[in-house]
Amino acid sequence: MLAILALLAAAAVEPIVSTDWLQTHLKDPQVRVIFVGSRDAYTRAHIPGARLIEHMDTVEMGANGHRLASKDALVRVFTKAGVADGVRVVLYGDSPMATGWVNTALTSIGHGDSVSWLDGGIGLWQSEKRPVETATPAPGTGPLTAGPAPDFIVDAAWVRGRLNSSTTKILDVRTQREYRDGHLPTATLILGQDLFADLKTQKFKSPDEIRALLTRAGVGVNQDAVTYCAVGMRASLMAWAARAVGVPTRVYLGSWQDWSSSSANPVVK
Repeated sequence: MLAILALLAAAAVEPIVSTDWLQTHLKDPQVRVIFVGSRDAYTRAHIPGARLIEHMDTVEMGANGHRLASKDALVRVFTKAGVADGVRVVLYGDSPMATGWVNTALTSIGHGDSVSWLDGGIGLWQSEKRPVETATPAPGTGPLTAGPAPDFIVDAAWVRGRLNSSTTKILDVRTQREYRDGHLPTATLILGQDLFADLKTQKFKSPDEIRALLTRAGVGVNQDAVTYCAVGMRASLMAWAARAVGVPTRVYLGSWQDWSSSSANPVVK
């Protein structure tokens, strides 16, 4: 049993990695770097070996609005970006909420536990005079197997059943104006930008500071959380950060766009 626990601990992936760590592991065949952002930004300069995923690559637009693409579609997108079974993914991007969404997409196909974020992103990376390139690596070939993501992505029915729960805290990750215009009953506003010590470089606050932010938003001891925003992007960022500091958290994809589409869902103004 002790040997098994030791192996599990060794296999654990830190949710945030430093620029020093990443530079040391750039040639590690078990590490894949993914830039989440625009092709123009990627073409100008990216971390050596990084592949590009644009946020809309993982989205399916339709009658229900902005939704996560199917598992089969996501497997194709992430395989092309170099993700494969057993590899560690390091994400960075030019928009924290888009990076959060892509993190949720990876989690939805069962690979959330193998993902880290680069603390400080390429802004910090370049300010430290670390290497960049403009070349595009060859597409990945996998294999990438989709698995379950139990109890991570939830829907309106799940949230409705917990509006007055003593064990689940609902967090609204939108702006103050959006919150005033209408929000879910019992939801508390929490701002995504408050996760960062430096918004310009996207350097995160310490785990203790992030836990304190969640505590101020009403997440109690032994309580879990569910996040929502407009469509699920900012909610994905907050859900990732909360989980990164040990708070069990789910994300309501579809979020306000989905909730406000039905008169069966109560709204507070």
